[in-house]
Amino acid sequence: MSRSSRLARAGAVTAVALVLPLGLAAAPAFAAEDAVVSVLHAIPEGSGADLVDVYAGDALLIDNFTPGSLETVTVPAGTYDLAVFADGQSPAADTAVLSALGVEVPAGANATVTANLDAEGAPALNVYVNDISMVEAGNARLTVRHIAAAPAVDVRADGNAIIEGLVNPDEAIVEVPAGTYAADVVLAGTDTVVLGPADLALEEGSNTIVYAWGSAEAGNLALATQVISGMDGAPGGVAAGGGSTAASILPLWAVGLMGVAALGLAGGVLRLNTSRS
Repeated sequence: MSRSSRLARAGAVTAVALVLPLGLAAAPAFAAEDAVVSVLHAIPEGSGADLVDVYAGDALLIDNFTPGSLETVTVPAGTYDLAVFADGQSPAADTAVLSALGVEVPAGANATVTANLDAEGAPALNVYVNDISMVEAGNARLTVRHIAAAPAVDVRADGNAIIEGLVNPDEAIVEVPAGTYAADVVLAGTDTVVLGPADLALEEGSNTIVYAWGSAEAGNLALATQVISGMDGAPGGVAAGGGSTAASILPLWAVGLMGVAALGLAGGVLRLNTSRS
């Protein structure tokens, strides 16, 4: 099987923040090109962040955001006031855990944000730009992101390692012939399976993004998947959590997002890791 891979090292940035789906109810200062934002709640149940409510201004955007959920929205570029509240609380009567006023979302920004556990099991935040560049005819792109409290892993397809030594919070990207593969995740350098096997259908011209999340110690490791299609030359459609090919977008956006609470985990030490494809 022919393959090429890239490991994108995530740079740690000091932050305590949650990047949240933005709603049209919170009108931006101006409207221009759209931005796509996906958020994955990947902090396991029982970690103190089972339920949170997300607001933009006075508008409730996400009610009872739960572990394992992925939310995606397309919004106009602009400026938003964001806040995270404990479940059932609201701006009218309560104080936000943390908030960020005047958060700028630039035109063309397209990323996925994960609130998850780091390798030691502490809450962490990662921001990834999703690769939506064209895929060679007949091929599919597979992106794997390690956002679990677990050691280094290898990813296998039909028993062959296609990604090796992946550690939290890194991602790896490979391009393989489109098709269905029996995929599993093993401890790096071993045959010890920690996730899978499971059939993974990779469609031509798509980017299938697989997240390994949860905690190995707690025994709740799980997989989450999002699929972005339309990289086979057809213009337009970026599905759940599409990415940006403009390298300058994410740093500006990430700076503007600092200060928003990560899933209401007061006192949690959170990191903002920016990973570029």
